[in-house]
Amino acid sequence: MRIDFVTLFPSLFAGWQSAGIVGRAVEKGALETGFVNPRDFTKDKHRKVDDRPYGGGAGMVMMAEPLRAAIKSAAKKGAHVVYLSPQGKSFDQAAARRLAKHKRLVLVCGRYEGIDERAMDLFDEEISIGDYVLTGGELPAMVVAEAVARLLPGVLKKEDAAVAESFTENKLDFPQYTRPPVWRSKRVPEILFSGDHKKIADWRDKQSWLATKRKRPDLLDNNSARALEHKHRR
Repeated sequence: MRIDFVTLFPSLFAGWQSAGIVGRAVEKGALETGFVNPRDFTKDKHRKVDDRPYGGGAGMVMMAEPLRAAIKSAAKKGAHVVYLSPQGKSFDQAAARRLAKHKRLVLVCGRYEGIDERAMDLFDEEISIGDYVLTGGELPAMVVAEAVARLLPGVLKKEDAAVAESFTENKLDFPQYTRPPVWRSKRVPEILFSGDHKKIADWRDKQSWLATKRKRPDLLDNNSARALEHKHRR
């Protein structure tokens, strides 16, 4: 897969793309990245990409033409163009799986008070990572790209690691433990030492359900909640 980022600040991505899961994906050749700066498509000596909004108001607005030229440069044939925007649809694991099916993604990072509305038809979709305000779209773009990168074949060390994670089935992950067996008087559940894989799997399934019910009940619709409660009722 190739992901191109349209951003005014390509340097923000330097450390992120060289470390962790993303760095591994790039090293393995599963992921290729590119960066296009709208400033490179301006025609004035100041490389201006923003201007005051018509009608007045605070802040500046990204101009349509430099943004259009940058996107056209990055969006090769078949590329899926995504605008990271607080007005977009909420990003989740299902969206990550859907985006991972594309061979090419272009993630457009907004800045300032937003972009000229006339440029909105340049995007295939808008995505938001949450209902809060950030300075720009670079951090959201990293979030989306990393969630997608870990789903690419060969990136994770264990083949089933991407499947057995939180949100894959609209439920949270089960509790995890490691050495030592007792830490500050808190013991690892005995079932995990049993060697009985079936009982461990059942225990983990139940703990996953209980964690979801306690922490994120919004993930469970009524039918799912009733089915899981019936399954795990003692």
